[in-house]
Amino acid sequence: MNKYEYSSKQVSTSQLVGLMLIAYIFSFAIRLIWVQWASGYPEFFWNNQLMINTNDGYFFASGVQHALSGIHADNPRIPDIWGYGLIFFTTLIAKMTPFSLETIILYMPAVISSLVVVPIILIARLYGETLWGVFAALLGSIAWSYYNRTMTGYYDTDMFSAMAPMFILYFLMKSTIDFNLRSALYAAIAIVLYPFLYDQGLAIVYAMGIMYGVYMLWFHRDEKTTYASLILIFLAMLPLGLDKPLTYVVHFLLLGVVYFILKQGKVQEKSLMITSLVLFVLFLWLGNVAGLIWHKIFTYTIKGTQESGLHFYAVNQTVREAGQIPFSVFANRISGSTVGVLIALIGYIVLVIRHRAFILALPLVGIGIFALWGGLRFTVYAVPVAAMSAVYLFFVISEFIEDKKLRYALIVLATIAMIYPNIIHIIDYKVPTVFTKAEVENLVKLDKMASGKDYTLSWWDYGYPIWYYSDTSTLIDGGKHDNDNFIISKILTTDSQIQAANLARLAVETYVDTNYSVVANTLFKNKNPNVYLEQMKNQDFKLPSKSRDIYLYLPERMLNIFPTIAVFSNLDLLTGKQLRQPFFYVAQRFTDQGNILNLGNGITLDKTTSILSLGTQKTPIRRFVNVGYDKAGKLSKTVQNINPNSPISVIYMRNYNMFIVLDEQMYNSLYIQLFVLENYDKNLFEPVILSPYAKVYKLKR
Repeated sequence: MNKYEYSSKQVSTSQLVGLMLIAYIFSFAIRLIWVQWASGYPEFFWNNQLMINTNDGYFFASGVQHALSGIHADNPRIPDIWGYGLIFFTTLIAKMTPFSLETIILYMPAVISSLVVVPIILIARLYGETLWGVFAALLGSIAWSYYNRTMTGYYDTDMFSAMAPMFILYFLMKSTIDFNLRSALYAAIAIVLYPFLYDQGLAIVYAMGIMYGVYMLWFHRDEKTTYASLILIFLAMLPLGLDKPLTYVVHFLLLGVVYFILKQGKVQEKSLMITSLVLFVLFLWLGNVAGLIWHKIFTYTIKGTQESGLHFYAVNQTVREAGQIPFSVFANRISGSTVGVLIALIGYIVLVIRHRAFILALPLVGIGIFALWGGLRFTVYAVPVAAMSAVYLFFVISEFIEDKKLRYALIVLATIAMIYPNIIHIIDYKVPTVFTKAEVENLVKLDKMASGKDYTLSWWDYGYPIWYYSDTSTLIDGGKHDNDNFIISKILTTDSQIQAANLARLAVETYVDTNYSVVANTLFKNKNPNVYLEQMKNQDFKLPSKSRDIYLYLPERMLNIFPTIAVFSNLDLLTGKQLRQPFFYVAQRFTDQGNILNLGNGITLDKTTSILSLGTQKTPIRRFVNVGYDKAGKLSKTVQNINPNSPISVIYMRNYNMFIVLDEQMYNSLYIQLFVLENYDKNLFEPVILSPYAKVYKLKR
């Protein structure tokens, strides 16, 4: 025991468990708000269960499918059961319980993420203030950012992202208070497990471990237990370079043996100091700590195109969660309001002043602040600490109130005031499922006609769901979409269907033949990409032998992101410069004002003269196309040619009550021609699924 008070007498163990259970039930129940809303939409159900609401969830779910039944065996990107703790534990639950996989992946985020209340309450208990932890747990478990990434249906490793570090923080802090080597051992075990649970969290673990080392050497360097604790922590962070799951087994055995030796107390302090130093140096060297941290910063702050070699467009700037965010958004995501985050900041400063071990939480606070530059996803790490800090400030202020009832009334009301905007956000946060039932039905049809070795080409947003429902592979997906985005973008946006067909076959066969390397890098190596792409427009372009079937998946939902997709191929790879200024506008909200059709954003169409006004510019339209589906789902279209010299056309998709205003090249793009108009070269493509929600074409070449 050191000079810090370590008290747990304020509540009994049974009371502690009861309070944790109350906080846990609150967190879980709040996450059922989305379930209640989504259950009102039959199109969100598949196999009698609500579908999940995050694309990446299908990556892990596909891994579980593979572990359970062996499907996706030909998919080179399918994750192994030992690659991710989420896949391992989901598979285990699926085998040990009667629940369907759909039910497990739907509710698992709520079940796991709500466990964050446990370390929050335990940390507060370290300082004899369990109720502080309970109130903080109520706030931290449902705060804006944490809820968004752990809500019911958000089946992703994010359910571990902030919860697991809080357990690490608890054991680290406990070891600075009770100076029991066992606390450091538990922290070390949690550190070993964290990358298994959340593979992107290695930098966080490293930062927490380094902060712990600095803290212990600064404040407790004269304690023998300090160096024994550092040995365990640095050993836990030391990369062993072994395959999974062997690396975890060896790590745990090493920790057990070293703990047993250290527990005997026979090792001299000098030897402990030297050993801890050696392990720290090895950790810095083998863990490539500086390189890892720099890579994370570089990855989430890179802009525009690459600066060396061929100039491919950087995907990060099109991902909302990876872009810079204003302070108001940052504040809302962490605490629910600007006032709330300021209260949390002041509370954290007071917390560190009064209980200096909270310095160990600085990496979590720091990475949360990095969100201002790195994007939305980083705010989640700071949420639990911010909740503890804000509620702690309420407890500090309440110390100036003598009346006990008024004191707790202040704390309760202030906490409710912090929770309120987060609850309002949760009620309003109506996220749809990734796909609707009709879209899934199309992919299941594809599954029945395709083999496991076939490829389905589409934008990376749909990659993982394509795996899960159709058991085919993709060229790009949510985790593999860097330079190869150019390939798919080019296929979807080219006005040459022969070029699209040739590029699709060449890309897939090259991908397979080169052991699944980055296709774009291979195709254009030592070539002028502009010349090579132009050659693909020739009917007699030489293609590799066909080894599998290739399908194009063209969903209706791609219309809204089509301009973004076009960005990736609308550039000269040699210079990185934009080739043209495409025009593509989707009007889903418009008003019919008699002779004038107001499409919004300053765009109007005079129905009597066919003059389109783009702000102050006026131009006649080239053609007006009216497309729709009959009761049998068959497409009908009428084309009214107006002015062949105009570069702009208008398409009315009557079943969607939607207008598309687009230039000639976008009009002739593969996606518009095949999905919207069903104009396809019968020598190149065969339609196998034609529905209003998605269309699938089989490549004939």
